[in-house]
Amino acid sequence: MALFHIARYPGPEAAGAEAEAAGRARALLERLQRRARERQLQQQQPRQQEPEEAARTEGAPGRRRRRPRRSRGGGTPESPHAPGSKRRKADGEEAGAESSEEGPRESGVDAEAEAPPEAPGGRTPDEATGPPAHPLLLGGFGRSRAPKVHPFLPKWLAEPSRVRRNVTEDTVPVEDIPEVHPELQKKLRAQGVTCYFPVQAAVIPALLESAAGGFLVGRGGYRPRDLCVSAPTGSGKTLAFVIPVVQALLRRAVCQVRALVVLPTKELAQQVSRVFNVYTDATPLRVALVTGQKSLAKEQETLVQKTADGFRCLADIVVATPGRLVDHIDQTPGFSLQQLRFLVIDEADRMMDSMHQAWLPRVVAAAFPREAARDPCALLQRRQPQAVTAASSCCPQMPLQKLLFSATLTQNPEKLQQLGLYQPRLFSTRPARGGPGDAGVDADTDSASGGKYTFPSGLSHHYVPCSLQAKPLVVLHLILHMSFSRVLCFTNSRENAHRLFLLVQAFGGVAVAEFSSRCGPGWRRTVLKQFEQGKIQLLISTDATARGIDVQGVQLVVNYDAPQYLRTYVHRVGRTARAGNTGQAFTLLLKVQERKFLRMLAEAGAPELQRHDTPPELLQPLVPRYEAALSQLERAVKEEQRQKAA
Repeated sequence: MALFHIARYPGPEAAGAEAEAAGRARALLERLQRRARERQLQQQQPRQQEPEEAARTEGAPGRRRRRPRRSRGGGTPESPHAPGSKRRKADGEEAGAESSEEGPRESGVDAEAEAPPEAPGGRTPDEATGPPAHPLLLGGFGRSRAPKVHPFLPKWLAEPSRVRRNVTEDTVPVEDIPEVHPELQKKLRAQGVTCYFPVQAAVIPALLESAAGGFLVGRGGYRPRDLCVSAPTGSGKTLAFVIPVVQALLRRAVCQVRALVVLPTKELAQQVSRVFNVYTDATPLRVALVTGQKSLAKEQETLVQKTADGFRCLADIVVATPGRLVDHIDQTPGFSLQQLRFLVIDEADRMMDSMHQAWLPRVVAAAFPREAARDPCALLQRRQPQAVTAASSCCPQMPLQKLLFSATLTQNPEKLQQLGLYQPRLFSTRPARGGPGDAGVDADTDSASGGKYTFPSGLSHHYVPCSLQAKPLVVLHLILHMSFSRVLCFTNSRENAHRLFLLVQAFGGVAVAEFSSRCGPGWRRTVLKQFEQGKIQLLISTDATARGIDVQGVQLVVNYDAPQYLRTYVHRVGRTARAGNTGQAFTLLLKVQERKFLRMLAEAGAPELQRHDTPPELLQPLVPRYEAALSQLERAVKEEQRQKAA
């Protein structure tokens, strides 16, 4: 589109063109100034005077016609046809606002009043040298939803090995998997396990196959694939790696750390250590627990023993938390991971959140010998990964296989990449996808039809709309009037957990305990044991017990404070309805939280939450005792503050 046009006139007229242009500019300036004044007057007068004004402007003598200006809705752009056009443009800026507002209304009048002179040949200068008759119009600025961007997932993420999720109907008898050692089958039956859950029936054979050639080499001498398992809470993931790891190490001759299990919390590490102890009983295998609950020197005594010619390893399987594990790598003489065969990362999504501690690179570096300490005569010595060639594959070496387990395993390839997985294979209860480029899969937000995460089939979800002041009354009502003998209540902070504990304790009638970082490790172990035995009816906890803790017989989970993230909700409600049992989950929601929380669950494909109303008449009988408990809570909090200040 042309921006400037030069009107060329015949020779005889060129002499008076400059004077004529100056006159037109002065006339235009006067006209614009007069129009600005009239515009101000018209704001206070009816718009019926507009036709009269247009007629008076049209009939004014001594004015040259000009082409109409292009308005927002269309029209022909004005083309200066004399050297004085630039000055006319500068002078017109004073009244530009009202000129643009009048566009469509006055375009017809201006077209008649200011038509440009005709050039030779019967055409106007603008027709001869002007822009195209149909200029490009810009527009389409309306609001529209941007299309969703779908990532390209790797094939192993887009096409996982499908695992059934119904732990009551899709079980497999123990004898149907003959690869499991007969002694382990006997111990399974002794523990009351007669059938494998679906995730166990899928993962155990795959792990045993990868160790079919012995734990020193992979199948056929090649490095085995890493495994990732995403299954609901309470589906038996712990036993899915305990059985194959124990069976693979039964044939070991020298005690070395061959299996390392890393978990995010001390309580979860204790639970996994107990399971390993059950299935390694009456075997030469030894299990060490490294969580920081004992002094570093005491833990060192369970890992290594100093001898005349060096150190002797005392543990085949180490269960640890990441921080304490790094302490032993740095400070325990003789503690070596160079013979490590299995690296199990339980609650893998939370462990990836703690990757800022750099524990995984430290573990992987400790699993490979230093260049200076490498023995050229050592058989099956592990080497740093390199390009796969005929030369690099001819010498078998001890593989390091990583096993990831979680109920909320991410599908974000960028997060999984930091784990350094080798040809990973995914076992998932989610529906299988169409391929690596499936447009229906998002990296971290799955469609509502498939669901981002899966929940236990026997779990029913509820929400209770209530006010902030009525929250403790609702919790007491659920416990006292709905006959729940074992209730787990979650808060978002240890301060809320402590004050709710003091309030319920002052209310009376409920055996209550607190579980948070305010309590020491020994007290937390005692509380969990009493809760499992049924001596405690209500356990008020932070998210410390939301990860993997298996407490038998929990009938109800109450979210006193609504979780901010979906995976937090998944792990909280997963403390009930475990191993095929039924359970209920209630979430207390304020009015301002209700819409956002329900939308978060709906977008992730979670089951629909049923509304559970608590009428005031049901809570009214509890009010007198509740008010007395509030007064007692106030005195208790003041006393704690006074003691803390002292």
